[in-house]
Amino acid sequence: MRLTALAMVLLAVGAVGAAWMLSVRRVEALPVYWELPAFSLVDHRGQAFGLSELAGAPWIADFIFTRCAGACPVMTARMARLQSQLPARTRLVSLTVDPEHDTVEVLARYAATFDAGPGWIFATGPREALYALSVDGFKLEARAVPAEEQKAGAGDGPFLHSSKMALVDGRGRVRGYYDSTDPAALARLVDDTARVASEAP
Repeated sequence: MRLTALAMVLLAVGAVGAAWMLSVRRVEALPVYWELPAFSLVDHRGQAFGLSELAGAPWIADFIFTRCAGACPVMTARMARLQSQLPARTRLVSLTVDPEHDTVEVLARYAATFDAGPGWIFATGPREALYALSVDGFKLEARAVPAEEQKAGAGDGPFLHSSKMALVDGRGRVRGYYDSTDPAALARLVDDTARVASEAP
């Protein structure tokens, strides 16, 4: 009887241990949503860049425009705070949805306003390329809002874009989306970036 009871206890402990290991694996495994298409843009330093320049380390993307008086300054301030919390070599990439206004020079001034470090890119380029990257690549909305649809005092003005941040791994694959207005989501973004950075290449 004692041996049977001991065997049952060991089986139960083993089952609990196996379940715990499975739960740890589930926590550690971030999803792979999709691979981004190749793109060619220009950063706020006037340098051309695309996926190849971002390969090998995780990066975090958001979509903004410098004339935005609503969500964009808040999003950018939160990106600025992330700079000191992320693993080494992590890049930040802020892509404009207003490229006709947001030239290299305008983006450079905007970057300086938020104390952007060397690992933070503000990007512009052809409107079609930027919108295709947002909509087809990241699956995030980006579009110009016709004047008759704009709401007075709404803040965002003539452009509609997502307020989410996206985590991309060093292979150009989207691994997560995070609500930039939610402190808990941003804390999770920091943790998830570290996990992606630790993955085998």
